[in-house]
Amino acid sequence: MPSDRRRAGPLGFGLIVLLASAVGVVAYGSWSGGFSSSANQDTLEQLRETGVVRIGYANEAPYGYLDTARGEITGEAPEIARYVLHEMGAKRVESVVTEFGSLIPGLKAGRFDVIAAGMYITPSRCREIAFSDPTYCIGEAFVVQAGNPLDLHSFEDVAATEAARIGVVGGAIEDSYAQAVGVPEGRIVRFPDNISALTGVWTGRIDAFAATALTVHDLVQKADSPLIERATPFSDPVIDGVVAKGYGAFGFRQQDAAFRREFNQRLRLLLGTEKHLKLVGKFGINEETLPGGRTAEDLCQGEQEP
Repeated sequence: MPSDRRRAGPLGFGLIVLLASAVGVVAYGSWSGGFSSSANQDTLEQLRETGVVRIGYANEAPYGYLDTARGEITGEAPEIARYVLHEMGAKRVESVVTEFGSLIPGLKAGRFDVIAAGMYITPSRCREIAFSDPTYCIGEAFVVQAGNPLDLHSFEDVAATEAARIGVVGGAIEDSYAQAVGVPEGRIVRFPDNISALTGVWTGRIDAFAATALTVHDLVQKADSPLIERATPFSDPVIDGVVAKGYGAFGFRQQDAAFRREFNQRLRLLLGTEKHLKLVGKFGINEETLPGGRTAEDLCQGEQEP
């Protein structure tokens, strides 16, 4: 039986477009996913020999997604990756789409060479892969039904409201945030991607979808539906007495130390420059979202893990 909090009514035109875009990305990903290579290859040497590098992304605007109107991959991470990789000598940057939770397994299996999806640096992920220095720092937000029926303005609100169910993308940091503040496992619903989670809010399957502030802004704006809204005001989760913020970066196989090192050196020369801000400004990244000199090394030590 449908939830009594379900709001009847038609999907907004923007939400229909988002759903159609998701179908298009699956089709594109089937073609892109055909590439394969050995995860044991020296990727820097491969780049120098072939001029080809493959990036993996999870179709999450504005971090990395397929612009269906232009038929090309764009977003904060792909735009930076293309610039840096071309500076390293790459002549062609190919793209492979996958679910967010499959990015690390896909990288380790050699389906692609770099995760370019704005993935947060956390100590648990650092045990699986290596990271570049972060390229941005951002907080969280919720998508809720119009009027925010359960008055949810933080992860802590969800934990304290027995009827509240929170949606997260599988493998994303929001899952850890929800668990850390005490949301019971039975009230955390995991989705493969943002579009299915957004639909979960509309249908009443969940009461809030948690994602980064930039993702929520982009989804609500593009959906253009009177049935959903961004929860305002909003408070970021407090984990062990510290307000949690996410630091997004590029991911590499741990054995690709030379590749990561050269990428990181060139990335450091770019971050904060006029060229960098021009590349990513249209995605909501600006001087206020710069990582403030944080490095992958200090974030891997435990400062970001909820």
